[in-house]
Amino acid sequence: MKGRLIALEQYRGREAAALMVDGRLDDIRIDAPLPRPGSIYRAIADRPVKGQGGMFLTTPDGTAFLRQVKGLSPGQPILVQVTGYAEPGKAIPVTNRLLFKSRYAIVTPGAPGVNISRSIRDDDRRDAVQVAAREALAQTPLPEGAGLIIRSSAGMAEAEEIASDVADMAGLAAQVLADADGPAELLLEGDGPHDLAWREWTEPAQIDTAEGCFADHGIDALIAGLESPVIALGGGHSMIIEPTSALVAIDVNTGGDTSPAAGLKANLAAARDLPRQLRLRGLGGLVIVDPAPIPKKDRRQLESALRAAFKRDSTETILAGWTQLGLLEIQRKRDRLPLTRIFSQAME
Repeated sequence: MKGRLIALEQYRGREAAALMVDGRLDDIRIDAPLPRPGSIYRAIADRPVKGQGGMFLTTPDGTAFLRQVKGLSPGQPILVQVTGYAEPGKAIPVTNRLLFKSRYAIVTPGAPGVNISRSIRDDDRRDAVQVAAREALAQTPLPEGAGLIIRSSAGMAEAEEIASDVADMAGLAAQVLADADGPAELLLEGDGPHDLAWREWTEPAQIDTAEGCFADHGIDALIAGLESPVIALGGGHSMIIEPTSALVAIDVNTGGDTSPAAGLKANLAAARDLPRQLRLRGLGGLVIVDPAPIPKKDRRQLESALRAAFKRDSTETILAGWTQLGLLEIQRKRDRLPLTRIFSQAME
């Protein structure tokens, strides 16, 4: 099937959203029984961590950890936002730099000013977007000291949609920020898979919400295939992705290809598909790639292919460089829950 398809359903009893692009699974979101990233708490400062400049906090969902905090005393309430999923046995990662993010707008407390995404290049379109945003703010002002970012998706939206989204986010931010005093409480739950699909998958797409749509489009089988660590890359090449507690290990193989350029071809194929595979599997942190054997002179071409592939991915990723043993180190933000962990929790 050509084009984009967004399917919204339940998978193993959990809310799920899948994005198909030209018949290939491009992204998947499955809910988990953990605090969602984006959730905002009124937390209570508990105890500082000496030497790390951080503070453990009390929330309704357990202990959270806030880094690089100053002037916060035990017992003091503070508004914080969940930045990612907590690893087993660890505190919920949070920040005190709140963001109120929607499809077209982001409200930024503590960072005043109205900014429009640079990807909206047409001057007339930028002017129309700015007018829509300012008209909305005239009716629903931003909280004091807050700013607004108009996202690139607004470049394809109607003025009324932009204005409504800006007003909703400004109103929500004002409501939450005004509720800073009191006991530990969940003030705003982060978006689930269906809301994330609406917020992040903004390019035109067919939408299927019918019961059984995952099976109808073969998505069930594609998700089940992600449980295997082996990915076929074509031409007999393959890539094996195996997460451990310390890192994600990736091995690229040429298979039965014995041509002189086999290593380079396998590595380039792996580079093009690696962001999608990490995204689908929910993997981040330290990623170590053991590429198929290539001359050192071809490393730059492989790095360029990886940078181009990760540039199109929304998760912050850094290519750290090569080790003395010829391994490639990558650092990727942990903004998703590993799919293997979601599967294990769904079976409990």
